[in-house]
Amino acid sequence: MTSNLHLEPITESNIDAALTIEVRPDQRELVAPVVKSLAEAYVHPEIAWPRLIVDGERPVGFLMGFFDADFAAPATRAGGTPDLRSGLWRLNIAAAEQGRGYGSYAVTAVTDEVRRRGGTRVTVTWHPGGHGPEGFYAKLGFRATGELSGDQVVGELDLT
Repeated sequence: MTSNLHLEPITESNIDAALTIEVRPDQRELVAPVVKSLAEAYVHPEIAWPRLIVDGERPVGFLMGFFDADFAAPATRAGGTPDLRSGLWRLNIAAAEQGRGYGSYAVTAVTDEVRRRGGTRVTVTWHPGGHGPEGFYAKLGFRATGELSGDQVVGELDLT
């Protein structure tokens, strides 16, 4: 990892590069492809924060943060208090670039943005199982909350 590591918003000039980011074949069932993330960002522009992870001039990954998403159940939303959360929605590090610190950089970038926006916790979800990213997130301080979001474990990092 170099000191030229930075995030870029997805634009007309880098969308093709973002769409080439692919995880390892054994990870494809664990994370949606970038094209799906960009479609979700288009549908949810008020909460989505898609970014290309670039090392120097080389795209090495994609992340999508989310801010103030309502995690409350649909029945709760109708008349109850919203459960607003912010965190990491998607993380795709190119297969050939994994193990170089880019994933940790991405999580830190989202954590910093949550703090900048006044947040006190970062949420992430992952598919359970031995070959999933749970160990990666645990090393960064995330702890499972006991909740599920669909079939994914919900983890949180307390920023206070």
